[in-house]
Amino acid sequence: MKKLKKRWYVVTLISIIVALFVMVAYNYAIFNSNMIENMEKIGSGNLAQVAEELEAYLDTGKNAVQTTSIAVEYMMENGAAAEEIEKFLVYESKRYTDEIDENFTGIYGLFRDTYIDGIGWVPDADYVPKERDWYIVATQANGQPAIVSPYLDAQTNTIMVSVSEMLSDGESVISLDIEMDRIQEITEEIRMNDIGYGFVIDKKGLVVAHNDIGEKGKNYLETDSVLKDLVNEVYEQEKSCFRAELNGENVTVFSDTVMEDWNVVMVVNNDALFADAQTTLRRNILICSAISLLIITFFILTFIRMHQSIEREMESNRKIEDVNRKIIRALVRTIDAKDRYTNGHSIRVAEYSKEIARRMKKSEKEQEHIYYAGLLHDVGKIRVPGSVINKPGKLTDEEYEQIKVHPVTSYHILKDIYDDKAIALGAKFHHERFDGKGYPNGLQGENIPEIARIIGVADTYDAMASNRSYRKALPQDVVRSEIEKGRGTQFDPEIADVMLQMIDEDKAYALKESKSLHKRVLVVDDEPMNVKMIKFIMKDEPMYEIVGAHSGPEALELLAEQEVNLILLDLVMPEMDGFETLAHIKEKYDIPVVLMTGDKNLETLEKAALYGVDDYLTKPFLPLALKEIMHSISV
Repeated sequence: MKKLKKRWYVVTLISIIVALFVMVAYNYAIFNSNMIENMEKIGSGNLAQVAEELEAYLDTGKNAVQTTSIAVEYMMENGAAAEEIEKFLVYESKRYTDEIDENFTGIYGLFRDTYIDGIGWVPDADYVPKERDWYIVATQANGQPAIVSPYLDAQTNTIMVSVSEMLSDGESVISLDIEMDRIQEITEEIRMNDIGYGFVIDKKGLVVAHNDIGEKGKNYLETDSVLKDLVNEVYEQEKSCFRAELNGENVTVFSDTVMEDWNVVMVVNNDALFADAQTTLRRNILICSAISLLIITFFILTFIRMHQSIEREMESNRKIEDVNRKIIRALVRTIDAKDRYTNGHSIRVAEYSKEIARRMKKSEKEQEHIYYAGLLHDVGKIRVPGSVINKPGKLTDEEYEQIKVHPVTSYHILKDIYDDKAIALGAKFHHERFDGKGYPNGLQGENIPEIARIIGVADTYDAMASNRSYRKALPQDVVRSEIEKGRGTQFDPEIADVMLQMIDEDKAYALKESKSLHKRVLVVDDEPMNVKMIKFIMKDEPMYEIVGAHSGPEALELLAEQEVNLILLDLVMPEMDGFETLAHIKEKYDIPVVLMTGDKNLETLEKAALYGVDDYLTKPFLPLALKEIMHSISV
């Protein structure tokens, strides 16, 4: 026996060692993979921010050109002479340089075949505006601002970029020159953890800006460029992250697009990029190895305490089961919420059913199953139209037929999502009668599953002991009389006797719905028509009583005299506005409040949240939205 135990220990110990080795190897692989993935995400995210900053800067230039274009078009339409337009461009050029960006060096353009320059530059005699890139690009952009490829400016001998826009006459063009200083500044800041470098290139390989200013103006697509292959891969992948070899080093390349015309690129050495992470990884491996040795050392002690571990696991399972119960109850509340007149019905039926099962000496497991069956017995109502379920008046024959289908729907929902088939059968047959006159199958006597017979009694009892829009819960003696009357016809007589016993013991009539369905809603609005409109919308909802107040003080007086379940409060009112009224209400009453206003500003929403409003209705609102909010908040 000792040899057998020793062998078992050895086998177990070897298994643990193998398992720990696999765990360390697996953790290494996962950590390494996550490390690379996280670095790639960080790098791509950083570069995306740079691309957005560059686009925002260029958008400023586009907006400037659009603004000037609108003004010039207006002047042209009103017969302005070239001298007036030139004077305006001179003014705009100086304003943009002084007030917007010093890199916006001047506005110029062609107007009815006349070249006008906002900074006074006079072109050579052979200068043909319509042959220049700034004019050609504008003609191809369908009246939208367009970015011209970087070029060497004839005046300043520096690399520039232009933004051009064709005017509505189809011939005139406005253009703005932008120096690259700001773009260069942004590019020089491209880093990842203070390593790597960045550059911006156009689609022709020209370096627009570079971390190393000496690289600026070079063309990386030239045959002797070491970056030619890298740049071509950037063009092929656009927004990407890929590995490459550059000057004998392994690097990671991040790229993103700017205005679909340029690419911004960041190159990072892999050794530097992953140095800190690799150190952390090695440290973690050492820690895991040390932990593994400790686990092996204390293996025997761990084995002795295994029983305690099992107990803790069982407790954890019990907690998980408790969470599952809460989830099921939440589902049931969702189902009950569809029926505005039977809120909490499923939970009460479940509790009554479990108590009947307990009195019938069912096991705890059986009681639990019966409880769940009671909770879920009406789940099929989710398929019944809300207009039928919530109809305050008598149902038509067709509507009643739709209601009668819900047990079948319940069965087909539950049979596949819960292992215990009894729960599905309880839902399917809880409307069968003991005399065979029920539905959906007309089963009789003990042919009806017992779980369904139990739920049937509990369901009928709660229907009578609950409030409805057209009546309050029936008196207890009336409920008892109906259960007694149905004994042997509608109900299993033995189960009916258990229910009668529960009724007789319930001297205070505690087994009934305690919440009233009647809800008084106060509408506070200085426009009487709005109060009338809400009354009209809710005219077919008998559970709601709509009362109106036309000012904040009137509302406060009414609250002091009447019990109110919900307040619909207009925001803009004379004498005392909605927020002031709300503050007075919150000081004295714990009543849900919904603001009504045409104000859609974010500041108003945030202020409303600070005041603790429960919802926010924007005028004009949908009647269905109003009904849903009133029901959801006032239940």
